[in-house]
Amino acid sequence: MATLKIRDLHVSVETEQGTKEILRGVDLTVRSGETHAIMGPNGSGKSTLAYSIAGHPKYTVTNGTVTLDDEDLLAMSVDERARAGLFLAMQYPVEVPGVTVANFLRTAKTAIDGEAPKLRTWVKDVKTAMTQLRMDPAFAERGVNEGFSGGEKKRHEILQMELLAPRVAILDETDSGLDVDALKVVSEGVNRVKASGEVGVLLITHYTRILRYITPDFVHVFVDGRIAEQGGRELADRLENEGYDRFVPAPA
Repeated sequence: MATLKIRDLHVSVETEQGTKEILRGVDLTVRSGETHAIMGPNGSGKSTLAYSIAGHPKYTVTNGTVTLDDEDLLAMSVDERARAGLFLAMQYPVEVPGVTVANFLRTAKTAIDGEAPKLRTWVKDVKTAMTQLRMDPAFAERGVNEGFSGGEKKRHEILQMELLAPRVAILDETDSGLDVDALKVVSEGVNRVKASGEVGVLLITHYTRILRYITPDFVHVFVDGRIAEQGGRELADRLENEGYDRFVPAPA
């Protein structure tokens, strides 16, 4: 069982106008087997939360703590956080020309586990996961995300998650840019990982449509860098009907 604890997290970035505080005191706990949906209007700090936890150098933590099973994630390098069991599916996955998907996946698995997976078993696991995600096996020999469509990039992110078996998975707007068919396939992949009961999922989304396929245990509404409201699946339904207007002050 894994537990991610975020306490009084404050995060800033440097802009041309100076230092800007984005997160203003976030408290959140994610445990194995739980799915937490982070929702909110654009610019509310959802993605900043994801990248701050993962260790993106653009973001500066000015106060608060982030721990995984009481280990200080903020004191770890990005690769150390991954080895500790943290996984981030990016909103805009990057291309890595010259590195094939097959080599990338096996190298990542080896780095996280500390030893290379047995080749025969590994090849079978990769093929099975790709089939379930409706990915052409030929993608294994292509450069990472090179020439991939938006949907193919997102499927590749979920492929990584399935094969690397993290303890906590952060999915940053995985539904962004997906058509209905791709959304279903990606959601099925997330649900397969969830079914193990060993992974805590932090699902960041602007819309409720992915929650038709991935049922959250908790919903948190982000506004202006803070959690403005929390609830269960019914809160997402309410947001579907009402939007975020009631959380945003009317202009003077």
